[in-house]
Amino acid sequence: MTHVLVLNGPNLGTLGTREPEIYGSDTLDDLRALLEADAVTLGATLEVRQTDHEGELLGWLHAAAQSKTPVVLNAGAWTHYSIALHDAVQYVTSSGVPLIEVHISNPHAREEFRHTSVVTAVATGVIAGFGFDSYRLALAQLAR
Repeated sequence: MTHVLVLNGPNLGTLGTREPEIYGSDTLDDLRALLEADAVTLGATLEVRQTDHEGELLGWLHAAAQSKTPVVLNAGAWTHYSIALHDAVQYVTSSGVPLIEVHISNPHAREEFRHTSVVTAVATGVIAGFGFDSYRLALAQLAR
């Protein structure tokens, strides 16, 4: 049985109330419930976590690399500028652990600064623009 970490960065704890026209009206708890139901169907287990503290996210990524736990990652704003995040993701994937970068919206259809991801070059794959289905697609891929 595959165990997957679903890691979320800054401001994603405000899903449902922050910019619902972009991110939808469902909450992080709604996402967790959706993914938990999918995990049962896929024969996987998962943990959904969110933090507004970059060091905490880096620690989770380091632990995923060491425990060989696949990751679904929505790093929020850190996606666009955090070299420390890039290095932690590279540690995960260079350890042979798959990590899929996800985005609820399509960053390339938004502000110019969102067009750059420091994660993409070192992630196993990227899924963006499908709302919560971005996570569901990533989870299904990792559970294979």
